[in-house]
Formats: sequence, C-alpha cells, structure tokens
Amino acid sequence: MADPKHATPRTAAIRNVLRSLGPGLVTGAADDDPSGIATYSQAGAQFGFGLLWTVFLTTPFMIAIQLVSAYIGRVTGKGLAANVKEIAPRWSVLLLVFLLVAANTFNIAADIAAMAEALSLVIGGLNHEHALIFAAASTLLQVFVPYRRYTPFLKFLTFSLFAYVVTALTVDVPWSKALLEAVWPRPAISTDYLMMVVAVLGTTISPYLFFWQASQEVEEMNQGRKSRPLREIPKGGRLELNRIKIDTTVGMLLSNVIAFSIILTTASVLHANGVTNINSATEAAEALRPLAGNFTFLLFALGIIGTGLLAIPVLAGSAAYGVAEAFGWHATLEAKAPEAAQFYTIIAAATVIGFGLGFTGIDAIHMLVWSAVLNGIVAVPIMTMMMVIVSNSRAMGRFKARSWLIALGWIGTALMGVAVAALFGSFAFA
Repeated sequence: MADPKHATPRTAAIRNVLRSLGPGLVTGAADDDPSGIATYSQAGAQFGFGLLWTVFLTTPFMIAIQLVSAYIGRVTGKGLAANVKEIAPRWSVLLLVFLLVAANTFNIAADIAAMAEALSLVIGGLNHEHALIFAAASTLLQVFVPYRRYTPFLKFLTFSLFAYVVTALTVDVPWSKALLEAVWPRPAISTDYLMMVVAVLGTTISPYLFFWQASQEVEEMNQGRKSRPLREIPKGGRLELNRIKIDTTVGMLLSNVIAFSIILTTASVLHANGVTNINSATEAAEALRPLAGNFTFLLFALGIIGTGLLAIPVLAGSAAYGVAEAFGWHATLEAKAPEAAQFYTIIAAATVIGFGLGFTGIDAIHMLVWSAVLNGIVAVPIMTMMMVIVSNSRAMGRFKARSWLIALGWIGTALMGVAVAALFGSFAFA
C-alpha cells in the first residue's frame, strides 16, 4: 500500500478533490430527481438528440448560480431567506417562501409517486404502501439523525445516479449523430419544442437548490474548525471559497452528465423506435424494457428510487430552511427535534402532505405542472436578489463576487426570466 506521505501529485490532487465534495455534490445530484428524469426522458423520446445542446447551455449558468448561493451562505453565515429578509420587504419574503414550499410539496408528491411505481415495477406490491415507506423513512432520517451522520448517507446516494451513465452504455447509441446534434443542433422550432426547452431549463435551475446549498454551507461552517462566517474573519478564507468552487463545479457537472445520459438513452431507444410520448420516469422505464432489455430497465428503475431518496430530503429540507429563516426560528439538521421543533415540523409536513397528495387522484403530471409554475414565479426574483447580495460589499465584505461570476449570474437570471415568460406564454396560448 502506498505511503500517503509519498503520494504522487495526481493522487494528492484527486484526494483533495474528494475531500472538497459536500453540499455542491449533493445539490447537483438532487437536481436529477424523478421529476427531472421524467423531463429529460420526454426530451429524448420526443425530440431525439435535438435537445442535447440544452445540457451544455445550462452548465455554466447552473454552476454560477449555485456558486452564488453557496458563497452567500458561507460568507454571511446565514441561509438564503435570512439574507433576502435584509433587502426585501417581509411580506415579499413570506410570499416567496410560501410559493417555494408549495412548489416543493407538489414536487415531493410527484417524486414519491414515481419511486413507489418504480419499486412496484421491480418487486411488485402496492404503490401506496411503497410510498408510505419512502415518506416515513425520509422524514425519520432527517428528524432523528444529526447532520454530521446524515450527510454521508446523502453523499452515498449520489452513486445511484451513475445507473444512468451505465444505462446509456448498455444501449446502441449512434455516437457520431448524437455528438453532432449536441454541438450543432438543428432545432425544429415549434411550440412543443420551445416548451420542452423551457422545461429542461426549469428542471435544471430550480429555487429549492439555491436554498438548500446556501443552508448546507452554514451547516458545514458550524461543523468545521472555523465556525464563523468568512466575512468576520480578518484574513484568509480563499481556500474555503476554492473548496466550494470545486465542490459545486463537480456537483453541477455530475448533474448534467446524468441529464445528458438520460436524453441519450431515451433518444437512442424510445425515439428511434417511435415512442415519443413519456409522461413519467416510470413510463420511460417500462418503455425501455421491451426495446432495450431487462437489465437496462432495471438500472433505470433503480435509479429513480435512488435519486428520489436523495431528492425528497433536499426538497423538504430546503422548504424548512426557507420558512424557519423567514420567521427567525432555529434551523439546523444538527439539532435534536425538541430544539428545532418548528423546523422539523415543516420537514414532516411537506413530506406528509406530498405523500397525501398521492391519494387525491391528482396525477403526477399535473403536480409537476403546478410545481413548474410555482418554481417559475419564485426563481427569477430569488435569483435577482441573490445577485444583488453577492455583488454587495456591505453584505459580502471582502468576498464580494468577482466580475466573471456576477456576469454569468446575471446572464443566467435573464435566461431564466425568458424561460419563465415563455412558460406563462404557453399557458396563455394553450
């Protein structure tokens, strides 16, 4: 066994990267939840390789806006809602947080339903019983397992995403055609095409990711050796920002590699065989079975379960952080239940209500539509406020964001604004 003191530069570099991974990795992985898998599956099934370019388009803006949220959390020592409260009227913060909670709850409902259906496809059984197991397990883990022990479990779940990379490798992909259309797309401009572009953007850049990563940086700060906000430290701190940059970049790249793999798989198998309408992640898995075989089906279905187990805590947790910070309640996954009762109540309520929506007869597609609409309402104002905060020397001190990050962040905000306008335009003309 090699002596760690005499590790090669490459080995040392890899070890440093792995040590840096944390909130950014989990956030990026949580972006590929079952609802996102459904969106990417429909993109591949309906338009083949024609939307692979969107993955490349969103990557730099996704990295930038998540870096902004992480920097805000670590530099100020407070979550996103707590920071927004300082620059916006209280009523507007409460409205945005309420919409965030509503969007996350609908998203949780759709994800739990997809996980339950996927497990039923694999082992049989009843969907509602499976849904209850997933909802209960997620809630109990967050409430009773402290952050320092819970976060390694979330990191481990990120490995479930690699099921989609393997899936893409198990099918026959016309690589030359796929890569050509990814870098030189020939868009078939239509309402359906534009709406799918909007759906991919909305799935990739979601408000719950902003709230989660900012608050997770605060959690990491409180667990670290320097348990103070960076702006209160007279010197140093750049190593911490470099750690965040590595973590976030790796997390967002992983997220988009998975999105690319899902579109690639469904385009190569479903679109190529005339299956062009997919309404859920489990429909995609079922459609793959007769065309690509049981192994590909199994990987796809198990991936839905693994990503859901990761995404539900992030969705419920980000809602709880937002509400608790807006009202000034104690908000940390490290606290025992009695010490942060309101915080844990929001986590439990969001998950339980999401589970309960599965009994109302509302199908997953309608829940995803409502989630998309509410996320659209929340995303642009929150992104705008984030950019105002990270550009402000008073808020960030000597860690005010650099020009390149500010530019990318504002471009990403504008891009999201156009996407949201297109989304609402589609409803107006539907």
